[in-house]
Amino acid sequence: MFNRLKDKWKVNWWQFTLIFSTFALGGSLCGYIGRKLLMLSSLEKGVGYFVIYIVLVTALWPICVLIVSIPFGQFPFFRRYLARIWGKMTKNK
Repeated sequence: MFNRLKDKWKVNWWQFTLIFSTFALGGSLCGYIGRKLLMLSSLEKGVGYFVIYIVLVTALWPICVLIVSIPFGQFPFFRRYLARIWGKMTKNK
């Protein structure tokens, strides 16, 4: 599985490790910020809380990943990656 991703992304093992680390740290940062922002609200932990949390984390994730990618030197990869995802999401069918 990892070999297929490495080949698909056309990166070496060192870059692959940095990319995976960026995904992990960016996702964790996103979840942390989402929880902190929701703590500022008066919502009780219920269905509404979790729906808003999922929407918030989904909106924050690209920003967090881009921020984390800068010190890891993977910003160009993630800029292209997110542009491809955005293109697929907004493609007219």
